[in-house]
Formats: sequence, C-alpha cells, structure tokens
Amino acid sequence: MNVYIKHRFLLLLPVLLGITFFTFVLMQLPADDTVDMMYKASGAVSETVKAAARAELGLDRPLLVRYLDWLLAVCSGDMGRSYISGTPVTALFVAKLQPTLYLTALALLLTACISVPLGIAAALRHNRYCDHLIRCCAFLGNSLPGFFIALLLLYCFALKLNFFTVLGGSGFGGLLLPALALAIPMSAKYIRHIRSNILEEINRDYVAGALVRGIPKATVFRRFILRSLGSTLITLFSLSVGSLLGGTAIIEMIFMIDGIGKMAMDAILMRDYPVVQAYVVWTAFIFTCVNLVTDLLLHQLEPQARQFTKGGGW
Repeated sequence: MNVYIKHRFLLLLPVLLGITFFTFVLMQLPADDTVDMMYKASGAVSETVKAAARAELGLDRPLLVRYLDWLLAVCSGDMGRSYISGTPVTALFVAKLQPTLYLTALALLLTACISVPLGIAAALRHNRYCDHLIRCCAFLGNSLPGFFIALLLLYCFALKLNFFTVLGGSGFGGLLLPALALAIPMSAKYIRHIRSNILEEINRDYVAGALVRGIPKATVFRRFILRSLGSTLITLFSLSVGSLLGGTAIIEMIFMIDGIGKMAMDAILMRDYPVVQAYVVWTAFIFTCVNLVTDLLLHQLEPQARQFTKGGGW
C-alpha cells in the first residue's frame, strides 16, 4: 500500500509538469497578450508604452525562459503576482477558494439527499409507476444543460417568487440556488447508477440464498445491498468533488459568486498567466488527490481490492 501511494505521488509530478507547460503554451496562442488586454479599454496607446509594460512584466522574454522562471518560483513557494491587480496569486487564490468550498459542500449534500432516496425507491419499485416517474425526471435532469437549469431556477425562485436574491452571496441563502443548479444534473446521473447497482445486487445468487434461509428482506437489504452501494457512491462522488473544487465557472458567473471558477474565467479572458497557471496546478492536484483517496477507500470496502493488494498489485 505504501509503495502504491508513493508511486501515485511520483506520477503527480510529470502530470503537473505536462499540464502546466501545455497550458502555458496555449495561453500564448492568441494574438492579444496581457498588455493588449490591459490597454484595450484605454483606447490608442503607443507601442512604446506597451513595450515598456511587457518588459516590466517579463513578457518580452522567450516563452521557455518564462516558464522555467515560473516553475522555479513555484518550487520555492512563490506563485507570482497577478498581472492585472498585482495581488500575490496565493493570497488571491485563498480568498476565492472559500466560496467554492461552501458551494461544493452544499451541492454534494443536496445531491446525496436527492439521489440516494430516489435511486433506492426506483430500484425497490422496479417497473412500477414510481420507478417510471423517477426515471423520467432523471432523464429530464440529465438532458438539460446546467446553465439552463440555473437560469430557470433564477427566473422561478428569484424573479417570480422572490424567495432568493438574483445575485448569489456567501451565506446559505445565496448559495442554495447555485448549489441546487449543480445538484440537479448530478442527481440525475446518480439516480441511474444507484438504481442499476441495487437491481444488479438484488438479482445475485447470495441474495436469493439469504432469503431462502429465512433472513428478512430488510436485513438483507441493509447489510448486503446497501453496503455494496457504498463503493458506487464513493466513485460517483469522487468524480464530482474534483470538478466542483476545480470551480464551476458557468454557475459562478451566472450567480456572480466570486469563487475559483469565476476567477479562472476572468484570468483567461485577461490573459493573466500567473493566475491561470495556479488554477491549472490546483485542478490537477485536486483530481489526483481525490482519485488517490477514492482508491484507498475502495480498497477498504471491496474484498477483491484487498486480495489484489495482498497479491502484490499495490
């Protein structure tokens, strides 16, 4: 197990290097650089002024030199400063992280509260009216894009019913609608997986054998079927956690939540390279760590994984 963990963390280094380098290169492809975006609203500015600004920011140096300088600074704990605001990237990142963390936690909580009961209900009432209704709702939720759901929720609950403000805030009331806009499409996917997993377990031989021996259905469901559901939920939630912590840019921009996703979109539009690079490193690191934690949890839950570990696979 320890060898496996070390191996995964060693793989993180080339992944981060590759992702950050290609992102750095892609950011240079547009014709307008950071200086052009800074002076765009100011009207006509002489090329001498722009050249001085590029020299001050270090944009006049070769691309590879700039990337290596950035990489050495990151290794020493310095993520640089924003080209636009001049704020240290680390401080800017920490300030934007809190709303995204709250939004992620609330979205996952709502997803669990919606998907788990409905998925179980659909499986236990297989091919009945309740099952068909839940599956239709899940299909509808899975078909609608997230931004459309967000706009629909804003129109219904903020503009028409006045239950919430149009612009999201940092409190529970301000985050509920954006969290619900994230939870609805995620719940639609989860319901289908939960239903399929439970139906698959119900049809296994060990369930029929337990029922023949006189074990109550509720006991079989609680001890065996729900336990097998745990690994499915862990896998599903791990996929969602990585994307949510990486920032949900569209939802954050619709509700004007000053989080990681909105920060990344603004930085990309303004060619703010240090902020974009910090965002890329954060996203790659989060996905790698979440996948590692998921593997460890599945290792504890699934006997097949433990046998694989004992056999030297990890």
